[in-house]
Amino acid sequence: MSPMRTLRIGHSPDADDAFMFYALAQRKVGVDGYQLAQVVQDIETLNQRALDSELEATAISAAAYPQVADRYRIMSSGSSFGRGYGPIVVVREGKGPRGLQGARVAIPGTLTTAYLLLRIYASGFEAVKMPFDQIAEAVLAGQTDAGLVIHEGQVTYAELGLAKILDLGELWQRETSLPLPLGIDVVRRDVGERVAESIARALRESIQYALRHEDEALAYAVQFGRGIDIEVCRKFVRMYVNEDTLDMGQEGRLALAALYEKAHARGLISAVPPLDVLD
Repeated sequence: MSPMRTLRIGHSPDADDAFMFYALAQRKVGVDGYQLAQVVQDIETLNQRALDSELEATAISAAAYPQVADRYRIMSSGSSFGRGYGPIVVVREGKGPRGLQGARVAIPGTLTTAYLLLRIYASGFEAVKMPFDQIAEAVLAGQTDAGLVIHEGQVTYAELGLAKILDLGELWQRETSLPLPLGIDVVRRDVGERVAESIARALRESIQYALRHEDEALAYAVQFGRGIDIEVCRKFVRMYVNEDTLDMGQEGRLALAALYEKAHARGLISAVPPLDVLD
C-alpha cells in the first residue's frame, strides 16, 4: 500500500482562522487519500510563502493575490470580509496625531490588505513594519506615532488606552457599499482540479462544522487569541466567520474586483488580476 501524500495547508495563528480550520486540525473532516499538515504562521509569512509557491493551499491577504494569481486559485470558502468594519489606525489616547501626514505608522506587513487599504486612503506617512501583535505596544510606548491594527486588536484597542483615528472598513463601506475583502484562501494550480476541489470542499465543511459547533470550536480558537477571553473571542470570530466565509458569492467577487481596481488606479499594483474563483 503506497504511503498517503501530504497536503500542507497554511493559516494564521488568529482566532478566526483557528475557528475555521478547527475541524480540519482535529481530523473531523479531511481529503480522501491525503494527510493534511497544518502550517500555522503569521499572515505576512504565509504571503511570502505563497510568493514562493511553497504550500499546496494557504490563507493569504487579498492584497497578495495579484502577485500569485498565476500559481494559485481563490477558493470561494474561507475568505474574511468586513461589513462596515476592518483594519483601523490607532494612536495613544489624548497624545497621538490627528492625521497621518508625516507620521510614523506601524504596519503588520507590506503584503497585507490593511497596508494596501491604508495606501489607498492615506499618504504622506512613513511605514514601520513589525509583527502585528507588537503594534499596539509600540504605539503605547511612543516608538511610532500610530499603528495599523488588525485581528482582535480591532475590538480591544480602547481597553489598552488607544484611540481610533481612521477606520478603513467604514471608509470602504461608505465608498463602495460592498463587503471589504481582507483575507482569502487559495489553492495551488498544480495540484490538479480534483484535488483542488477536494481541498475546497474540506475547507467549506470545516467552516460549516465550526459554525454548527460554535462553543466547541471557540474553545479551540481562544488558544490562538493572545490572552483574550472567550466572549471577546466570540465577538471577533463572528465578525469574520459568517455566511461570507462559507461562500463569497457574487458580492465577494465584486468586492475583490473593486479592491484591485482601486489599487491599480492609485498605481499600487501593476495590473488587475483575473479572478479565478474555485466554487
